[in-house]
Amino acid sequence: MAFAIRRPATAFSSDPSDKAQKRITDDRHLAFIRTLPSVLSGVYGCEACHIRYGDPMYRKKHTGKAQKPDDAWTIPLTPDEHRDQHASNEREWWLAQGIDPLRIALQLYAVTGNTEAATKIILEARKQ
Repeated sequence: MAFAIRRPATAFSSDPSDKAQKRITDDRHLAFIRTLPSVLSGVYGCEACHIRYGDPMYRKKHTGKAQKPDDAWTIPLTPDEHRDQHASNEREWWLAQGIDPLRIALQLYAVTGNTEAATKIILEARKQ
């Protein structure tokens, strides 16, 4: 007697998110992020830095060099910090900075448009 075990496509994946899901863009949020001080240095004149590595705890899928994550996964970094972040292993780079960028990105997205609340989030992140 033969039988087959049915498994979902994500059964052996450490990334539980739907890979076929379309990328969510939010130009207003990106513009808002660019008005904030850097999470690392506190300097203004930032770029919206997309966090590419994935983390199942945040239900954040990994995105490679050819694709960007949703715009909610962004934080402000200066141009030099942004280039440095993408020049090495991103997860290890953030660990060395002592900052959880995914937590900060979610917090910033929740208060998008509120400069005072976002600045407070960034100041708290820089203290840690």
